[in-house]
Amino acid sequence: MSRVCQITGRRTAAGRQYTRRGLAKRKGGIGKKTTGISPRTFQVNLQRKRIWVPELNRTVRVRLSARALKTISRNGAYRTLLDAGLVKPPKAKARKK
Repeated sequence: MSRVCQITGRRTAAGRQYTRRGLAKRKGGIGKKTTGISPRTFQVNLQRKRIWVPELNRTVRVRLSARALKTISRNGAYRTLLDAGLVKPPKAKARKK
């Protein structure tokens, strides 16, 4: 399973790490010089959680980022999971005639 948040779609991103030496100009030096650039990856802060959804009366297991956890606490579990396509709305009960 890849490192992808099921709600936000956030995934591992590629970037670079810059190595510098020297003293900054504002501290009395001649400035910072870049001595190396290395490729690196930025990993997503993923959590495995079981979230209780009162509207469905059940728990849902999801793999989500810390940012998605804040979204769930702000907007509510059911609405957030419904927008992400992880749960379906409950079926209407058939009326008796």
